[in-house]
Amino acid sequence: MRAAVLSNPQPVAARPLQVEDAATPDPQPGQLLLRVRACGICRTDLHIAEGELPPIKSPVIPGHQIVGEVIQDTGEFQKGARVGVSWIGGTDGTCPYCRKGLENLCDAPTFTGYSVDGGYAEYTLARADFAFPLPASLDDLHAAPLLCAGIIGFRSLRVAGVEPGDHVGLFGFGASAHLAIAVLHAWKCKVYVSTRGVSHRKLAGSLGAAWVGSENDKAPVELDRAITFAPSGDVVIAALSSLRKGGVVAINAIHLDRIPQFDYDRLLWGERQIRSVANMTRDDARDFLALAADMGLKPHVTTFRLDQVNEALLALKNDSIDGAAVLVP
Repeated sequence: MRAAVLSNPQPVAARPLQVEDAATPDPQPGQLLLRVRACGICRTDLHIAEGELPPIKSPVIPGHQIVGEVIQDTGEFQKGARVGVSWIGGTDGTCPYCRKGLENLCDAPTFTGYSVDGGYAEYTLARADFAFPLPASLDDLHAAPLLCAGIIGFRSLRVAGVEPGDHVGLFGFGASAHLAIAVLHAWKCKVYVSTRGVSHRKLAGSLGAAWVGSENDKAPVELDRAITFAPSGDVVIAALSSLRKGGVVAINAIHLDRIPQFDYDRLLWGERQIRSVANMTRDDARDFLALAADMGLKPHVTTFRLDQVNEALLALKNDSIDGAAVLVP
């Protein structure tokens, strides 16, 4: 098969992924062999490619928003079934967190495209119990970004404690935020977007944001909840400064550059909260995919060929893509 392989993390401008021949993987008991039909490109992939997340497996095939076709019958899926695979590729099921139903905090998780090979390839493997049947109404290209950007954005709303009718701020407006806004509208929330990039602001406005400003602008109302999508501590402080007393900031980022010093008395006192969003659970995935199908949710998508993988990551880094990027092997 052909695969995009990362052996030496470095800035994506240096083209760290090499498209080359690789052995088609051999499924073991409990695994599915999938023909990759589409794979979303996530900012986490960018952190892996550039070494901001330290290597776990090297070389590795990145990619964790996989729409795949099952190649052979298994006990769980029939040949030809279409399934989705996300960032959490497996958990141990025995650690204290798993036993409490907190599998997103598992002590020994498997990360698709990071600790095991992922979907930047023509074929990949997945644990059958961490593969999700995809509704027929979600086509390949539009289903792929839902499998991390969508699920994690949905979990971020849960972590922030969003309630119907809340004033909710989205800080950054990429793949995840442009899906979260649709869920928030379904929940009758008013959405306020702060983001850099004229095209991102136009997209937010076209998707019904009540207010749109630059990354340095402040929403015209105090926010009940805020979710940050940029890997920047400055953005977290901007979100915190917009909260009412008792409000919550949920940080949707696996990597953050830093948290600047800030004025506790002015920004955090008053029972305001900062919470991180860590991974996702299978319940999050199932709930969100069902909701997405009911809503007819369709991300804004830009497609790339496998041999354009470095260009896709560079476009993601430069915020030159509106919505989501999808690789089509």
